[in-house]
Amino acid sequence: MNPKIVFTGLGAVCGAGLKVDAIWDGILNGRSGIKEITSWDVSQWPVRMSAEVTGVDNRTLVEDRKLHKMISRTDLFGLYAANCAVLQSGLLAHRESLDAAAAVQFSDRSGIFAGSGAANYGSTYDFFPALAAAQGDLNKFGKQFSESVNPMWLLRNLPNNVLCHVGIRYNFKGANACITNHCVGGVLAVAEAAAALRAGEADRAIAIGHDTPCEPESVLNFHRFGLLAPDTVRPFDRDRAGTIFGEGAAGVVLEKAADAQARNAAIFGAYLGSGCTTEATGVLRLRPDGDGLSRAIELALADAGITPGDVGLVVAHGNGTPASDVSEARALQRIFGAAMPPVTGFKWAYGHLIAASGIVDLVFALLALRDKIVPGIPTLRTLDPALAPLAVSSAHQTPRSDIALLLCRGFGGMNTALLVRAHP
Repeated sequence: MNPKIVFTGLGAVCGAGLKVDAIWDGILNGRSGIKEITSWDVSQWPVRMSAEVTGVDNRTLVEDRKLHKMISRTDLFGLYAANCAVLQSGLLAHRESLDAAAAVQFSDRSGIFAGSGAANYGSTYDFFPALAAAQGDLNKFGKQFSESVNPMWLLRNLPNNVLCHVGIRYNFKGANACITNHCVGGVLAVAEAAAALRAGEADRAIAIGHDTPCEPESVLNFHRFGLLAPDTVRPFDRDRAGTIFGEGAAGVVLEKAADAQARNAAIFGAYLGSGCTTEATGVLRLRPDGDGLSRAIELALADAGITPGDVGLVVAHGNGTPASDVSEARALQRIFGAAMPPVTGFKWAYGHLIAASGIVDLVFALLALRDKIVPGIPTLRTLDPALAPLAVSSAHQTPRSDIALLLCRGFGGMNTALLVRAHP
């Protein structure tokens, strides 16, 4: 039988705040972190809004100044969120209470799973001066690029930096994986961490998702795809026009329930199951009938051993793009029919965090279960009639049970579903 797995540490950072409780308070009170972009001059840009993390010194995120030269902005967020989750879990203090041999085994059985987008354009900026000076002469470029490219360029842009430095910092040496799967990277890190615990490969693990898509090329390209809104994210609204980028990260600590209870750890909820599918339609195209997402939900329900009627609330992907919202609503209708639980989404508060989106949503799905509330979507003015009867509202609702279904989708037709339960 699979061991019961629980969450004992949560950490998050995004444009809506640096602490889980502060972000949650903003969600409950309708405060959004979406503002005009400050990273570059957007006065002439077609899209000017994002949910950037601003006014934060790098040393607040990662205290070690030497490390700042070796990692990127997205890594700073990932390490910060992981640190918040690990400290809250009490794992380090517990290890210190063990004898030497037990402490070694504890470290060997502690895993790390990190999800990242791994496709930021900023990683190429160091090469631009040499490319411009070479004027198309690759031989000249090859001789001169070392003058403008930071010698730490490769180390700074490794997609597994967060995985690496979390292990170094906490001496966690167990099962690990780095997942670079665009929007679903963070959610898959959680699913893989749980799978490792179920398989006996680890006794506990930290799962992390992080990304920083708020950069000129990403904004312009997504705008050209027709995916970005001019002002804010309006999930499932009749007048929705697209999504808005955000940046940030989340970290969650998973461990076997018996171990958490033995050390009297605070428990935020239980992991029940997951499902992941692809629609095999193309990079951008989505099936309008929601087939891929509904199959992911069915897999998650089977993995958890529950029925649709057991689900008490849904945290939707809800990215506000016309096609995605339609197919998501149809997937939910296919699974739940007329007995649909309350539905919400959080991208109106902190934007679309790409690889961090699902795992940040997971943090607040757990708090929604804890507080027995389904936060309303304040940007929802009029539900799109084509999506009815979707149980979504601008006002807060009450969950019908202690189980939440979390949905996350990505390019390439990726669909993931996670199921979690509140802790009594």
